[in-house]
Amino acid sequence: MDIQVQIINAFTDNGLGGNPAGVVLKADELSPQQKLNVACKIGLSETAFVSTSNSAAYKLDFFTPNRQIAHCGHATIATFSYLRQLNCIEEGMTSKETIDGNRDILIDGDMAFMEQLSPGYKDIDDRTGEVLQSLGITGNDLMANISPVIVNTGNSFMLVPMKNAEAVSQVYPNFAAINKISEDYDLIGYYIFSKTTQMPGRDAGARMFAPRFGIKEESATGMAAGPLACFLYDKMNIDKDVFLIEQGHLMNPASPSVITAKLNLHKQKINKLMAGGNAKVVKSMTVSIK
Repeated sequence: MDIQVQIINAFTDNGLGGNPAGVVLKADELSPQQKLNVACKIGLSETAFVSTSNSAAYKLDFFTPNRQIAHCGHATIATFSYLRQLNCIEEGMTSKETIDGNRDILIDGDMAFMEQLSPGYKDIDDRTGEVLQSLGITGNDLMANISPVIVNTGNSFMLVPMKNAEAVSQVYPNFAAINKISEDYDLIGYYIFSKTTQMPGRDAGARMFAPRFGIKEESATGMAAGPLACFLYDKMNIDKDVFLIEQGHLMNPASPSVITAKLNLHKQKINKLMAGGNAKVVKSMTVSIK
């Protein structure tokens, strides 16, 4: 069986970089194992499989090369940007069904945004030393008076606040140790960041490690940028409702990305958010599976 796959870079930064995702349309007849086989052959961090839905505009299933996950930010943005380019959807609100429930999607001009939930926070004070060791850093590399914390807006990420971009760039991730901690806390991965950015006017620069899902480093992670925006608002008292998060600039090779997170506030509390950006079709490919 031949499967047509679009490779689409999501969260591009001024038309460059971004994070590539596979997108497979009309995937209703594919079994979970076949979807996993396609994702493995493509070899990207995530591939989205689009099928019909009885409760939303489209059903999306997300697969890494080694497992299915509930949500994926950049694959969602890639999918809905592509559907918009095909004139399958109009500007305004639409929706996706996932294995973890439905989420709103906003098409705003040439940008796509996905809904995330209000944040939940979990301190890990008793294991902060392990987290630092897993990155090859010490407490001196962290932001003053701010410790790593787990944040969940639909998926859980370990947020590690670093003192500057140099500290972010010089971590030495121990992927086996990161994987163990990620398993213990059911994390997607680590999102390490500082307030130092490569481009002026942005709020944070980040890197993401997710060895538990077969991803050593990813260039743009919408489901992690949302939690970071919440952390900046709730824990670092940055009083604004739109945050720009850079990612991928510090990778080797670099793949610059930017993610926009818009907080929905009620009485100064976050009740949900929309995270999104631009996407660009890179190429089409065919994958053969049984």
